[in-house]
Amino acid sequence: MAVITQVNPASGRYFRTRFLWAAAVFLIAAIVLALQPHRAAAAPYAAMVIDSRTGEVLHSRNADTRLHPASLTKMMTLYIAFEAVRNGEISLDTKVKISRNAAAEPPSKLGLRSGQRIAFRYLIRAAAVKSANDAATAIGETLSGSEAAFARRMNRTARALGMSRTTFKNAHGLTASGHLSTARDMTTLGRHLLYDYPEYYNLFSRRTTNAGVREVPNTNRRLLASYRGADGIKTGYTRAAGSNLVASAKRGNERIIATVFGGTSSTARNAKVAELLDLGFRRAPTRAALRKPQRPAYQGTGVVIADAGGSSSEGAAGKTIRVSGQVNTSLRPRTRPGLSESPVLVAALEEALQTPPAKDASPAEAADQTGKIENVQTVSAAGALQGEAIRNSIAVALAEAEAEPAPAARPATATVIAAVQQAPFTGLRPAARPASLADAAASPEPEPVVVTRLSTSGGRYWGVNVGLYTNRYQAEKVLLRTAMSELETLDGSLRKVAKTRRGFEANFLGMSQDQAELACRRLNARNVTCKPIGPS
Repeated sequence: MAVITQVNPASGRYFRTRFLWAAAVFLIAAIVLALQPHRAAAAPYAAMVIDSRTGEVLHSRNADTRLHPASLTKMMTLYIAFEAVRNGEISLDTKVKISRNAAAEPPSKLGLRSGQRIAFRYLIRAAAVKSANDAATAIGETLSGSEAAFARRMNRTARALGMSRTTFKNAHGLTASGHLSTARDMTTLGRHLLYDYPEYYNLFSRRTTNAGVREVPNTNRRLLASYRGADGIKTGYTRAAGSNLVASAKRGNERIIATVFGGTSSTARNAKVAELLDLGFRRAPTRAALRKPQRPAYQGTGVVIADAGGSSSEGAAGKTIRVSGQVNTSLRPRTRPGLSESPVLVAALEEALQTPPAKDASPAEAADQTGKIENVQTVSAAGALQGEAIRNSIAVALAEAEAEPAPAARPATATVIAAVQQAPFTGLRPAARPASLADAAASPEPEPVVVTRLSTSGGRYWGVNVGLYTNRYQAEKVLLRTAMSELETLDGSLRKVAKTRRGFEANFLGMSQDQAELACRRLNARNVTCKPIGPS
């Protein structure tokens, strides 16, 4: 007998639904368990806020805990690069050959190729703005020969800056065993960057920059765009470090530096930094005396010369020469010999002895020759008595002048002059006084001329143009700002706004051709419009 079993379709759907729910719960649990180790290993939080003017700490939390700095490391790489340029180790236009090691660095990177040559200035820009790891490694290898040697120099510089809890292992900041720093140390480094090398600080506020091979964006552009007064400094991120940032902002006379380690994301990190900057501006006094940090002693150990001949062309034959050791003593000229060793006196005596008076010389000439010998001998033997002899001769002459009547005053003056001339003399005698002298009253003194600004004459017919503007005020404002930012080459030039049919031209005049071209090169490197103006 067959048994027929009927299956309820509704019951089948019920079991299928239960199975799907169970599978979903299992999948969610697996995901939570997979993420649990990462949550446990989340980077610790640390923060510090200071008044940049005085260095006063306004807020800190875990500021001395040693953590992974990530790309905040590049602040030290850049600090040493600026130091090297200032001390003549290398120039911004030096062509650097990229090594295989630098080209192989992981992102973030500029994409440099092994064997490629690129100007040192572009490596600095890429490391500061793009946070390029290949550029940072290339900087270190160029200055110290290897990344390990550069890390040692980084550590020496850190000690000199007072960063006592920082140890560097590489130039870029990728996670490495023992590569650690603190919020306090990185805040200190950021303050030194600002005050020790202000001429380069504008790099950190650029939203984009030309890095030689391409235009690159700033990794900190969101904070720069969203927070009023923000002008730097450096971001950093690795999985071990979290999102780090050393930021600076200026409002009026106040400047605050805030550092955050261990942000959970770049958005959360920026929000926390903005909160800390606000806290700093609330707590900082409106007025405070500026106390700049002391720049540390130079930590370089050599001179790097690339592309012999100073050529900056791509095809130049390049080589690197390293000179070990620093100049420890200044080569100064020897002290000038004293009177007893003076060759002038010896020569004068020999001349007097070897030139006897002529046979037909008068008694006065013979006496004069004898007097020369006596004068030289007296000086060489007792030079210290010269001042006393002069004073005695002048006193005698003045006494004789007072004893004679008024009409004889003029001869008394001659007597004084003769007495002084007969006194012992230690050096070369001046040329004989002319027989006739022009009366001082016959040639009146010219009117004094006060020069308030350098003239455009005398070979200084060149200048530079820094833009065309719609009104005079805007042009004058740009001239003033440019002059303050480029004092080295524009100091002494004449600021002039020229009105044309197209608008108002902002010009610096009274420069030589070399000065004008140098000023434009430096300004163009900062993305400032500039073109030389030659004589018309």
